[in-house]
Amino acid sequence: MTTALSQSNATPSFTPQQQRKALGYLVLFHLLVIASSNYLVQLPFTVFGYHTTWGAFTFPFIFLATDLTVRIFGAGMARKIIFRVMTPALVVSYVLSVVFFQGEYQGLGHLGEFNLFVARIAIASFMAYLLGQILDVSVFNRLRQLKQWWVAPTASTIFGNAIDTIAFFGIAFYQSPDPFMAANWTEIALVDYSFKLIISLGLFVPMYGVLLNYLIGKLTAVSPQPFGAVKTNQ
Repeated sequence: MTTALSQSNATPSFTPQQQRKALGYLVLFHLLVIASSNYLVQLPFTVFGYHTTWGAFTFPFIFLATDLTVRIFGAGMARKIIFRVMTPALVVSYVLSVVFFQGEYQGLGHLGEFNLFVARIAIASFMAYLLGQILDVSVFNRLRQLKQWWVAPTASTIFGNAIDTIAFFGIAFYQSPDPFMAANWTEIALVDYSFKLIISLGLFVPMYGVLLNYLIGKLTAVSPQPFGAVKTNQ
């Protein structure tokens, strides 16, 4: 049985040099979003009486990055990018969160002390990201074969974000050593998910066709197909 990860996708033809260049940029983008989200999720604030965190504004970008990566490079290359970024993302997330714990610089000396609160956030991010991106590449990739370009990013946004949010907040903050997060994590998770939907559906989906063709033009000299035109390889 052929899975989405083993299927040949409708992608432009890249030279090895172009692939290396694009791979580096996208790995950096994934890493940046994961690390910044893990840090910002430690910083709660209140909006209209509801508790949330600043991480709600950054993590939707990872779904955009993944969907663009799969469309441009195919499922095989997307899998390499996703798994290549895992270990450095986990390390950077932990170091950044310990050194700048809860928005204040603590000094490098604190790296010598194990921080359970930060470690749980890093592990939760690792597990949720792994689960969400594997689901995106292996399941939502099938929807990318449809002529209706908006179906895949919309489905990924709604269901991918839901699974990611439940996994992340449950692992990171259930019975957390931080009293505030332990008491409010379900509310924060719901508000964060709502923000993700608003940002993703309100911005990314309408602009998706423009962004995809723009990135293809930047990363390769091959003229991109008109958006929505799907070429299948047998």
